[in-house]
Amino acid sequence: MEAVIFLSIIIALFSILVSCFAIRRVKKQIAEITDTLIDVKNGNGNRRILSATNELVAPLAYEINEIVVSYESRLSTVRQTEETNRQLMTSLSHDVRTPLTTLIGYLDAAHKGIVTGKDRDDYIETARRKAHDLKEYIDVLFDWFKLNSNEFAMDINIVEAAELTRNILIDWIPIFEDKQIDYNIDIPEQPFRVKLDTDGYMRILNNLIQNVISHSHADKIEIILSKQEKNMQIRLADNGIGIEKEDLKHIFERLYKCDKGRSEKGSGLGLSIAHQLVEKMNGTITANSIQGKGTEFTLLFPLAK
Repeated sequence: MEAVIFLSIIIALFSILVSCFAIRRVKKQIAEITDTLIDVKNGNGNRRILSATNELVAPLAYEINEIVVSYESRLSTVRQTEETNRQLMTSLSHDVRTPLTTLIGYLDAAHKGIVTGKDRDDYIETARRKAHDLKEYIDVLFDWFKLNSNEFAMDINIVEAAELTRNILIDWIPIFEDKQIDYNIDIPEQPFRVKLDTDGYMRILNNLIQNVISHSHADKIEIILSKQEKNMQIRLADNGIGIEKEDLKHIFERLYKCDKGRSEKGSGLGLSIAHQLVEKMNGTITANSIQGKGTEFTLLFPLAK
């Protein structure tokens, strides 16, 4: 009987010692977790909590690590957005103020009688073109802000994309002719049923074509719609000056402007907007270019079942 009591006391003491050790270990780990969280709070998003899988606090440590990773990822996105907005404001102050100042100068000269006759008509025509350029730039800015807002929503439906594409391109033919750009538009008679947001799809094509006209210095453009396996493919190619290989990697980034292959006019947002819209419609867009020979954009949209 005494042996049983003695053994029970030994077991109890051992259990107490194990519990004390475990509690001390847990308290130490909680202190380490607290230190890590304070460090993360102070801006060190690279800190992680180390814990073996068999330890009591392991599930908590791993969950906190995942929260920290998610937090750091969101913080990085916010920082990128802030930097983009800063660059956008800098670009906006130049790209809007400069044509606006020029526009006012031309209109003031015409209004005050500084120029008369044909010169006055030329000044008014120049002011008109500057006003259209300014409106185009503001439209692109509006599209970009709308696209990146939390309230942006697309109205995606199954549409007959071949006819829709024809209707969009018809409006560009007079512009091609005015700019003396030869064009080849090839759209099959067969219907292409694709899930699209019609306004977004129009903006994609308009941005790509405007990019050719404004920056490529091309005198030929080719737009071909075809079926590629389970996709509708649109190939838009020009014979312009092309884009450097290094620039080609970044052309869909916001505010990116190639050092060459671009005039000084442009927001650096048109291709980024096109890229984002294509992705939101479950499509893909790629670009290939050879300097001195031209650039080709390829769009793929899944055909509706």
